[in-house]
Amino acid sequence: MASNAERPRDVLVAERLQARFGAAPGWALVLGSGLGVLIDQLADAAQCSHADLGLPAPGVKGHAGCVAVGTLGGARVALLSGRVHLYEGHAPADVVAYVRALARWGVHTLVLTNAAGSARADWAPGTVVRLTDHIDFTHGNPLVGPNRDDLGPRFPDLSSVYEPGLGARIDELALARGVALERGVYVAMRGPSFETPAEVRMCRILGADVIGMSTVPEAIAAVHAGLRVAAFSVVSNYGAGLVDEAPDHDAVTATVSASVGPLAGLLAELVQGG
Repeated sequence: MASNAERPRDVLVAERLQARFGAAPGWALVLGSGLGVLIDQLADAAQCSHADLGLPAPGVKGHAGCVAVGTLGGARVALLSGRVHLYEGHAPADVVAYVRALARWGVHTLVLTNAAGSARADWAPGTVVRLTDHIDFTHGNPLVGPNRDDLGPRFPDLSSVYEPGLGARIDELALARGVALERGVYVAMRGPSFETPAEVRMCRILGADVIGMSTVPEAIAAVHAGLRVAAFSVVSNYGAGLVDEAPDHDAVTATVSASVGPLAGLLAELVQGG
């Protein structure tokens, strides 16, 4: 039998999730910068730190680094408050270790959230965006290297990363709840510096609507492992060059925290459908 040192991190983390929380819920929600306040809406919650599970601990303000399992809108879910990023120096496999562990544990649907800059002058801070596609400029594809045949195929199809049927259901719920929801393309940059005005213009020309530094490696790993994926950006600031004010991470977190209410209600209703 292989020692723990020889076994993949996601296998060990999945075993610890099972030991700590029991059977996996169907849904897991990942809370980006400023979105950790959603954990306050979780009932009957049990929590565990990333470190206790064997996951790398986030080092960015606004990312608590814990997993909580409880009920949201009457449905049992897992909430992951915070993530690690490529720009912190983590290897792609470590960035997506939690995604692979969730798949092994038995989660079937992953909802990714993030704070993002707007590449559009008409999308102000506070705008909630359902992602329909992405562009990857991170140079951090987690599938590079020997394929993990135990997780998924060598060449996964990314033509529908953000599952269209799930997206249509989200749109219906948003309409019924009166939640203003835009739909758009996310471009992932490696960071950690904010983009230059020329880079923001380039992203817009290429078809991007919002710009961030996360989510895409995780979405790729999730599709590879067979998970359904939905993703949301909360616009936290205008991209450089669109307004005179320079982006600031503290302002990003504060803006998202103040804007998360409608998204929280939408997510609570979404997970009830199982």
